[in-house]
Order: sequence, then C-alpha cells, then structure tokens
Amino acid sequence: MTEQQQRTFPRRDAEGRILTVGDLLGVSLAGLVIGLLALLVFEWAFASIGAGGFGRTNGWLAVILPLWLFWDDFRAWEFGAARVIAALVAGAVGVLAGLLAAGLAAGLPPLASGALAAAVFTVVYAVIWFHGVHWLARRTG
Repeated sequence: MTEQQQRTFPRRDAEGRILTVGDLLGVSLAGLVIGLLALLVFEWAFASIGAGGFGRTNGWLAVILPLWLFWDDFRAWEFGAARVIAALVAGAVGVLAGLLAAGLAAGLPPLASGALAAAVFTVVYAVIWFHGVHWLARRTG
C-alpha cells in the first residue's frame, strides 16, 4: 500500500476496497448527515418562499451519498457471486429494516421518519455488506 493510500479516508486496499467496517460506517454516516443537512436547507428555502410546509420532503433522500459509497465499494470487488449475494442480502435486509423504522415513526413528518429510516438502512446495509462480502469472498475465493 502506498503512502497516499494510507492517508485517505476511508482506508482502502490496493484494489480500492474499504478496509474496515468502522471506516465504511463512519463515511456512510457522514454522508447521511450531509444529505440530511442538504435536505434541511432545501426544506427551509422552499418553506421560506411559501412553496410548501417544512418537513414534507421524504427523508429517504438523505441516503444518496451513502448509496454512492456502497456502489463504489461494490465496484471495487472483483466480479463474482460474493459481491452480488452480499449486496442483495444487505439491500433487502436494509430496506426492510428502514421501512420498519419508518413505520414505527409514522406519526412524525416525512422528513423525520424518512431520515430515521435512511439512518437504519445505512447502518444495516454497511454492516451486512462488509461482513457478508468478506466472508463470502473467503469461502468462494
């Protein structure tokens, strides 16, 4: 690993795969917070000009940056069943957990319940993807 690769965050191996689950969680949750802040700014701006009430945007939109990171890590793994299976399982369980969280927070505005759902999805997907793809890669490779 070169000195440049060691100083980047998240830390990646020579193939560009994220090295630790902590790095994956940290960067994906930071992306989620940035997405939420962007949504809040847009909500405030539109509510200020009278184009709708505050909190009406779906908070699931905050998951865009974490999804971009997950896609980047998915592409870094060599083509094979391990990455596809891990992504499908992580996606299915993550969406299910996020929908469950949104359902439990149904009384909140869409921005809040969607943000909670996006946070649950991000954590669940990151943990299952990271451990799943590493475990499957060891088993099949």
